[in-house]
Amino acid sequence: MGIRRKSREAVLQFLFQDDFKGFEVGSETQLEQRFADFCSLYDVQRKARPYAVELLEGVYRERSEIDAAISSHASNWRLERIDVTDRNILRIAVYEMFHKSDVPPEVAINEAVEIAKRFCGDDSPSFVNGILDAIKVQATS
Repeated sequence: MGIRRKSREAVLQFLFQDDFKGFEVGSETQLEQRFADFCSLYDVQRKARPYAVELLEGVYRERSEIDAAISSHASNWRLERIDVTDRNILRIAVYEMFHKSDVPPEVAINEAVEIAKRFCGDDSPSFVNGILDAIKVQATS
């Protein structure tokens, strides 16, 4: 497993934790320190941390745009109804698709699907793939 995959998985776990608390007001403050504490508790590999922090900061900064993209492509699903793990996998991938020029959309989608296979239920990989494919069409047109 590559370093970036480990970074994405650490970000997923951190976002899952924050999402469960409801992204409390001010949760984006001291993000780097909170993530460092998280890393020491959950033994996140040091090499994976810089990219993870970059992803976290981006997802927090662009969350409104990211959530709007997910909502507009998740037919018949309100964002709040999407499984918390699926929702955060989507957030990471959408951030990479929209804001990381060194990550091709196909790579972001593939990584999201592989992470969904590891952390989610049987239907999640195809659900994640379908939404991200629709977003990719919008992002590249």
